Amino acid sequence: MASIRQRPNGSWRARYRDAAGKEHARHFPLKRDAQRWLDEQTAAIVTGQYADPAAGRITWSKWVEMWRGRQMWTDGTHEAAKTACKSVPWGDRPIKAIRASDVQSWVAAERKRGLAASTIKTRLNYVSMALGAAVADKRIPTNPAAGVSAPRQRRTEASMRLLDAEQLRAALAAADGFRPYVALCAFAGLRLGEAAGLRVRDIDFLRRTIRVEQQVQGSTLKTAKLVPPKYGEERTIYVPDELLRLLSAHLAENGGQGDDLVVVDPLGRMFNRNTAGGEWRRIRAAAKLPDEITLHALRHTFASNLIAAGCDVVTVQRALGHSQPSITLDTYSHLWPSAEDRTRAATADFAREILDSADSARTGT
Repeated sequence: MASIRQRPNGSWRARYRDAAGKEHARHFPLKRDAQRWLDEQTAAIVTGQYADPAAGRITWSKWVEMWRGRQMWTDGTHEAAKTACKSVPWGDRPIKAIRASDVQSWVAAERKRGLAASTIKTRLNYVSMALGAAVADKRIPTNPAAGVSAPRQRRTEASMRLLDAEQLRAALAAADGFRPYVALCAFAGLRLGEAAGLRVRDIDFLRRTIRVEQQVQGSTLKTAKLVPPKYGEERTIYVPDELLRLLSAHLAENGGQGDDLVVVDPLGRMFNRNTAGGEWRRIRAAAKLPDEITLHALRHTFASNLIAAGCDVVTVQRALGHSQPSITLDTYSHLWPSAEDRTRAATADFAREILDSADSARTGT
């Protein structure tokens, strides 16, 4: 129900009821302004784009807290979303007051202060998710982050760093007690948390496999804990004898069985992102590796070797624990031979045989 009536003071009162039966009203000095507002509200109700003006008064910080509280996320994802949503400058403003220009200005400011394009993109995704949830909850009519662009990221092939044989040999030589961790990332493709969370019983020396069933989550000694991998990332990895001999020698020297972690720090504590990163910086300096070669580059090196050996995308996907082959392709497609390379290789032997024999017949030799 909607109506417009003139008040005794000469103003025009427009009112309507929303889908829930709640009445809303506003006063205007001119009737045409009242009619325009009423038309906008009723059209929004009919098209499903209506948002309760009162519901949009909730502040960004309060809304994000409510939204995050409903998500079935891991602690790491919750922390990433919290960091992203706290980085915006409109924390105390009502969500209905956030504009696309506010979001774009925030993205530009993050870029100016030196944040990586990939980090900004991740943060923008979380902010957009929170605003999209507010749209679904009928608190705001549209998502102001929907059309905002993140900075362009460098192409994967330009930013990815791999270790060659000499660099990896130098890193292992400098690793000392951290050597098994480096080897697990380089020769089994484990993520940093997966290598830190590997138990002795996860290694099957007879079948020459490693089973990934847990990982360390957290960046500090205080927050680090053992959690299951994300859904679909549990996997069995088929590993070479050389890696198994290295792990066997490590366990023989340091002990460990069953649920004991394979690699721990000198005080017997499990490695986390910060402490593992500190060890890698020490190794990198000792091995004289470039600063852009991160600990994660070991996993990239593992993947590149699988591809160079002729493994197909599904094989690489399963070894790395990617949930979908598309993720593997997005990351490593530049390492696979192109269609042109495969065409040349497929016809090379045949062409060589025909052309060499033709040349021999022509020259009589």
